[in-house]
Amino acid sequence: MREPSSRSDRLRRRIAGIAVLLLVLLALALVVFPLWTIRPFKAQTPEGVAVAYALRRWAPLGTLLAAVAVAALGAWLWRGARWWSRAALVLALVPVAAAAWGARQNNYERMFAPQTGVSHAAAADASWVGEDEMVLAVSVNGDSVAYPVRQIAYHHVVEDVVGGVPVAATY
Repeated sequence: MREPSSRSDRLRRRIAGIAVLLLVLLALALVVFPLWTIRPFKAQTPEGVAVAYALRRWAPLGTLLAAVAVAALGAWLWRGARWWSRAALVLALVPVAAAAWGARQNNYERMFAPQTGVSHAAAADASWVGEDEMVLAVSVNGDSVAYPVRQIAYHHVVEDVVGGVPVAATY
């Protein structure tokens, strides 16, 4: 194990270590910020949604570049590093690799998956639905159902069969 020999070498290594930390945070932010901004049950601004979509578009490339940069800086820092620094470098690769993988997933599809397996109750028996509560009503072939907006707010879509016809109720 080689110790950093000069003050300037120690400074470069410290700057590289800070760069690794910042790259990990950047990679995580590229994945987490859009999910946080476009989450259900929260007021969204047009500006916030625009930023979230832009980050979502750039996240695959950005997280890949961050992972490559962290690996390159980690390889450079590995020489002469103490055991705890090496452990920290290996641990830094975990969140940046997770962000690179997560940026390529359609997390919104998981967040807003259609609600399936809907159960029905007669209006008189649906005591959990208030009289002033908003519902989505569907009537097909003489069969009528109503979906409380409060219950489908998270998914935004309900897949069901009404009057023998498959329907997707959404708002």
